[in-house]
Amino acid sequence: MGILDFFSKQKKESLDKGLEKTKENMFTKLSRIVVGKSKVDDSVLDDLEEVLITSDVGVDTTLKIIERIEERVSKDKYVNTDELSKILREEIVELLTENNSNDNTVGFNLPDNHKPYVIMVVGVNGVGKTTTIGKLANQFKKAGKSVYLGAADTFRAAAVEQLVIWGERVGVPVIKQAMGSDPASVAFDAISSGKANNADVVIIDTAGRLHNKIGLMNELSKIKNVMNKIVPGAPHEVLLVLDGSTGQNAFEQAKQFTAATDVTSLAVTKLDGTAKGGVVIGISDQFKIPVKYIGLGEGIDDLQVFQRKEFVNSLFGG
Repeated sequence: MGILDFFSKQKKESLDKGLEKTKENMFTKLSRIVVGKSKVDDSVLDDLEEVLITSDVGVDTTLKIIERIEERVSKDKYVNTDELSKILREEIVELLTENNSNDNTVGFNLPDNHKPYVIMVVGVNGVGKTTTIGKLANQFKKAGKSVYLGAADTFRAAAVEQLVIWGERVGVPVIKQAMGSDPASVAFDAISSGKANNADVVIIDTAGRLHNKIGLMNELSKIKNVMNKIVPGAPHEVLLVLDGSTGQNAFEQAKQFTAATDVTSLAVTKLDGTAKGGVVIGISDQFKIPVKYIGLGEGIDDLQVFQRKEFVNSLFGG
């Protein structure tokens, strides 16, 4: 699958539509700060700082971006306000590049050296974790991969039922046990089944409880140890799902989960219903964890592989 096929016109339109509220919010604010101004001066930069912070980019990341733009303005001596949006896009793309959120042209393919490729999905209840798993399973299946799902969130009946519904919808097997079962036992069964049936990928759902960080840490460690016994090196990916519409609360969730386990990638959901899409930039910068997927709607295909350039261009109307 070529790059042009991967990021099609349809996906671009879906991205633009999904980020529309954030774009309108930021674009309106940016337009206001340059009214009557011909060059980027301290006043414009102060206003830009406020725009970014109120768009949930986060204080620390905003200050980095402002410093970068100040350097550009100082170097170029005279920067027209018409150039501000272009410079802003370039600096944010560069920042995301440094944080390993590179454009992913592989799509939903998997590494050849891991079979099954095991993904452990973490995140608090209500962020769209189970839905993201279902959409991921759909995308992998469309890419010709065989998929197994493990319902290891055994503390919520709704989570198991929801995953079973997604499994039926996508047409992939879901391994589950009775409510209250040991999550590590479910993970064991799911990965064992996936391995025995030559599956390409096994995705394990986990409980999203944060009331006791030590308990969460111990539970996730136990699940990971069981996975590693069946498939050495598993899990190959720990995917943290965050709700983009919660803005700064998503930062706190990321902080809690990165303290509890080794998170290797991020999925930011519900970006279509919020003006807080700037949170993607801040989270990537603050935690140095690549954003891998973004959720842009309720549809089964409304999960995209994150592409930093397309994301930033959609955000700022480029």
